This record gives sequence, structure tokens and C-alpha cells, in this order.
Amino acid sequence: MTKMAEDAFAKADLSPTYSYVLVVVHQYPGITQKELCDKLSIAPSTSTRFIDKLEEKNLVERKSEWKETHIFLTEEGKALYKELNQYFEQLYGQYVSILGKEHSEQLTKLLHESSEMLKKGKL
Repeated sequence: MTKMAEDAFAKADLSPTYSYVLVVVHQYPGITQKELCDKLSIAPSTSTRFIDKLEEKNLVERKSEWKETHIFLTEEGKALYKELNQYFEQLYGQYVSILGKEHSEQLTKLLHESSEMLKKGKL
């Protein structure tokens, strides 16, 4: 599955993880780094590395407001986000063609539920 995701997002010159960061920033414009870490279940140092790389590629920008820094997509990031949606759809289509629609939906649901349970277990 990881290999399929890497192949799907290679066209965007991003790993799936960086793509997920862009998706979250798109869904929550102005998200703080702490919120991003919570949503992706990653360490602050990891998120800093991701944000730095995406900023270097001119896909996100940081804007400071008082003591907090907020993250936004740039125009290039917004354009790439639209492209990423196509890659997500292609990836899902690959899963469905191999696993079948019902099994793919069950797998997606179980992974999401498991992720939520693991997050709650950390608290």
C-alpha cells in the first residue's frame, strides 16, 4: 500500500506524508503547528521539517500573529492541492480494483477508527 501511495504522489514530487500535510493545511487554513501535529499525530520537530520543506517549495507560508504562527497554502500550494485530489482518487481506484469496493471501504473505515482509538489512548 505504501508503494502504491508513493507512486501515486511521485508525479507531484512529494511523498504521501507531505501531501497529507498540504491536505490538512487546505482543510484548516491558518492552522497552527500544534494543531497540525495533533491532526497528523506527529512530533513538533517532524512538523517543522515538513513545513520547512513545503515552504522551500513555495507551497505553504507561515504568518505570525502574536505568539502563534499560522500556516497557509500559497497560490502554488492551492494549485497543487487540486492536483493531489486527482492522485488520491487514482490511489483509491487502485485499491478498489485490487481489493474490491466493499473491502476497500471497510479497510478505510477500520484504519480511521483505529487511528482515532490510538489518538485517544495517548491522552
